[in-house]
Amino acid sequence: MKTDDGAMSAVRSTRTFKSEVDAKLFVMQILAKGWTASAGTLNPHQPRQIVGASRIEEWADPGLGG
Repeated sequence: MKTDDGAMSAVRSTRTFKSEVDAKLFVMQILAKGWTASAGTLNPHQPRQIVGASRIEEWADPGLGG
């Protein structure tokens, strides 16, 4: 997102999904736009899982083992 002065600005949004499959499909749409994403489980879900931007494509893409 560009600001009035032309600088790039980060936009953060949090979404909750009913299933991991739904979350992965959404992440693939975000990545297709050239954006970055991360994912994780909500408390009290155990074990807690956090997928950072460096691993998100591998996690979301079944062809890459996700």
